[in-house]
Amino acid sequence: MMNAQLQRALLLFDQSRYELAEPELRQALAADPHDAFAHSLLALCLAHREHFEEATQEARQGVHLAPDFAFTHYALADVLHDRRDMREAYQTIQEAIRLDPSEANHFALLSQIHLDERQWPGALAAAEQGLEQNPEHVACTNLRAIALVRLGRKEEAGATIDAALARNPENSVTHANQGWTLIERGDYPKALEHFRESLRLNPDNEWARQGIIEALKSRNIVYALMLRYFLWMSKLSGQVQWAIILGGYFGNHLLSNVARSHPDWAPWILPVQVVYLAFAVLTWTANPLFNLLLRLNRFGRLVLSAEQTLAANLVGACLFTSLAFLVAGLLVGIRLPLLIGALVSGVLMIPVSGTFSCPSGWPRNIMALYTGALTLLGAVGVACGLIAMGMSEKSADILDNLQMLLLSFFVLGAILSQWLANFLVLQRPKR
Repeated sequence: MMNAQLQRALLLFDQSRYELAEPELRQALAADPHDAFAHSLLALCLAHREHFEEATQEARQGVHLAPDFAFTHYALADVLHDRRDMREAYQTIQEAIRLDPSEANHFALLSQIHLDERQWPGALAAAEQGLEQNPEHVACTNLRAIALVRLGRKEEAGATIDAALARNPENSVTHANQGWTLIERGDYPKALEHFRESLRLNPDNEWARQGIIEALKSRNIVYALMLRYFLWMSKLSGQVQWAIILGGYFGNHLLSNVARSHPDWAPWILPVQVVYLAFAVLTWTANPLFNLLLRLNRFGRLVLSAEQTLAANLVGACLFTSLAFLVAGLLVGIRLPLLIGALVSGVLMIPVSGTFSCPSGWPRNIMALYTGALTLLGAVGVACGLIAMGMSEKSADILDNLQMLLLSFFVLGAILSQWLANFLVLQRPKR
């Protein structure tokens, strides 16, 4: 029979009060250290609180104590999934399914693993297997809808969510998924309603908070077009995304060669290249730039996270510095060092934005170090040009040559930063 501490812990866990469930579970384990269920439940609480090392130890202890108990394998798989160890999580949840193929939660986790690995058909199949066991399972219903959206079957996804909301109109996750489904359809005002309802039901729902931000920014036609591109790209595999990026780069290079070979075509090719360049820059800077605009919105500034606010501020600082240099250059008669300062500051928006696009952990740390080095290189190069403005011709020549060298490395680094960021964005560091 379940002891009192374990009963209280289970109740608190179901209410998502993991920090209160943890001490109850530790008391239960003090009374019975061989309780596999308590070890596994403690592992899930610890994982929710991002104490991953201890969570893994507790989950493995649960499996060790009860290797034939499906729940211990499910808990270990859930912890491994949270740690982004998808290979072992997949193998472990398969063992849980083998031990208990009637549990819908097992298939929900399997579907989530497939989604994280961009395996949309597998995610759909797993969610539908879970719904065969429990037709009203909320997680499987929502995961099925997400998989349908990723597969381009938006009408089916909408019908799935509508049915889920009819059964349970008080589910925060279902409202958030309905909001994202509506964003896919371009119905931003109605999406905003569902995101707000989702946050009313659960103020900590990150999925809904992100949705509100996207819906608010999509009031701007430019960002709405960029969002459609982002959503389309998110449905593709990493290999296909790289193919598109490389295709755009080499296509633009080919157009440059054609323009040089056929000068009479150049006036027609130039606008295409300008549009491509503007689009390429926006793919990196659109999120923080429009988050910066969102800070002017009374409601928008409340939903931005600290990280999003920091990214917007840094990109805004680059933009402001660039404009300040440009205005100063125009006021004093277009001095080249000031215009170079404007260009360097503007270009820095791309690696700064790329830094915050990278997942947290080693990918973001590498990109942050690279961006810092690039910023230092550009700043010293601009400083050399500004100092040279007030020096004698001979001394100025030395600084001008140093500036040319530093800015050559800066330009090369800025070009390489896009490729580095594209690589790092697709990484999934384990936690």
